[in-house]
Amino acid sequence: MTNFTKLPAVLLLADGTVYHGKAAGKIGTTVGEICFNTGMTGYQEIFTDPSYFGQIMVTTNAHIGNYGIHHDETESGQIQIAGLVCKNYNIQYSRKEADLSIQDYFQEQNIVSISDIDTRELVRHIRDKGAMNAIISSEILDLDALKAKLNEVPSMEGLELSSQVSTNETYDIGDENSKYRVAVLDLGVKKNILRNFSERGVFARVFPSYTTFEEMQEFAPDGYFISNGPGDPAAMDYAINTVKNILEADKPMFGICLGHQLLALANDIPTQKMFNGHRGINHPVKNIIKNHCEVTSQNHGFGVVQDAVRNSDKVEITHINLNDNSIEGIRVKGKKAFSVQYHPEASPGPHDSRYLFDDFVEMIGKKSES
Repeated sequence: MTNFTKLPAVLLLADGTVYHGKAAGKIGTTVGEICFNTGMTGYQEIFTDPSYFGQIMVTTNAHIGNYGIHHDETESGQIQIAGLVCKNYNIQYSRKEADLSIQDYFQEQNIVSISDIDTRELVRHIRDKGAMNAIISSEILDLDALKAKLNEVPSMEGLELSSQVSTNETYDIGDENSKYRVAVLDLGVKKNILRNFSERGVFARVFPSYTTFEEMQEFAPDGYFISNGPGDPAAMDYAINTVKNILEADKPMFGICLGHQLLALANDIPTQKMFNGHRGINHPVKNIIKNHCEVTSQNHGFGVVQDAVRNSDKVEITHINLNDNSIEGIRVKGKKAFSVQYHPEASPGPHDSRYLFDDFVEMIGKKSES
């Protein structure tokens, strides 16, 4: 295990707020939009979730790193967060199955972070002031120099980021002889989403973000899946057009998170940047079609405009957030297409919503029989 001496580090927010702490991970400087996750477990899945690309993550749980790093528990091939802010950075870990410490992991992947911060106070500040850009440095402690660097960072609003985390090459998941075939548009898909398909006997082919409907159609899929991912959905005209083409062809379609927002945009429903977003593993959602509630895993900084959804004659609401009444799910009238804003694969999180994968497979089956 790596020997580690805690050096001073600085966290500077775009509104001028400064936090002094200790260096964690690689010594250096990193920038991104600061956000927070309230989950008490699953830090490794959070680190590797492509939806967090370009963001500095604040964890409200007091201990991070305490159960080490296990390579089988990643959601992508690398760490996706731009940096970490935590209270207790635990290099010593207790789990026998772990492969390495968080410090070795961060140094291996060049992740700059800061610890020994009162993260709950920081989260209260972000909740009051809203999401904003931030900079962490353990090599530059001069605030004026850090402010100059931070001023060069663009806002998350208007950024197209999915193409930076999507696969570059098409690849397959599952048994080629499976009954059903699904085309996955990878905008930042998580490994556990793909596992949920293969566990249900679905053969999935994963396509790069810029793949057109016509190119995916050559696979002769029975259904289409639009994945989660980072960035502003309104900046993704290429993906919106792909979703529109799938709808016009009347093919079964399921969207998650970013895929939910793209389905809305394809039906003339605008999206907007949220003040803080939803990030955690205990968000209550009501399925108003089935009249039951579920605890969900969430990670998004953009959402669909509520009034536009409620006034739309193209979609109907299927799920609502019980904390703030935001729209958590829609389905397109007269089409085999639906989406949810949260992460039903729930890695990390509760498995209350995994039935949605069953619903999608059932929808494919009915379409195939008709």
